Amino acid sequence: MKPASTVTNPVASKFDVVKKTMRKILRWITFLVILFLVVFIYWKYFYTYSEGYRAGLLQKFSRKGTIFKTYEGELILSSVSGRKDIVIASEKFLFSVTNKSLAAKLDTLQGLDVIVHYHQKNGALPWKGDTPYLVDSVKAR
Repeated sequence: MKPASTVTNPVASKFDVVKKTMRKILRWITFLVILFLVVFIYWKYFYTYSEGYRAGLLQKFSRKGTIFKTYEGELILSSVSGRKDIVIASEKFLFSVTNKSLAAKLDTLQGLDVIVHYHQKNGALPWKGDTPYLVDSVKAR
């Protein structure tokens, strides 16, 4: 009896090498795309771009939204006042609030001068509010 000879197919082995290489490249591309998406989502919605204080008249505060109900406010920042505190030039500061107890406090301060502390994000998630400005504290002036 003749021993069985091992026959290797050079075309099949080249195809296997190419297939393994393509799988490896595809895995790396998939990993890099997922990594890019994670970094982008963090930067866009969770990274704090700036934070600070704004002072002005709390003109409006409400709970609104079609699917996600959020607390939204409007602060009038007066840059120039006339006589008897009449605002001549003003700018609006629109903000969102995620904390319910802070929202209740802001609701009672409408029409008063307040100072708010905010964090500005690069984008707004629908369930966190309409604006990238998230207020986390308030105090009356």
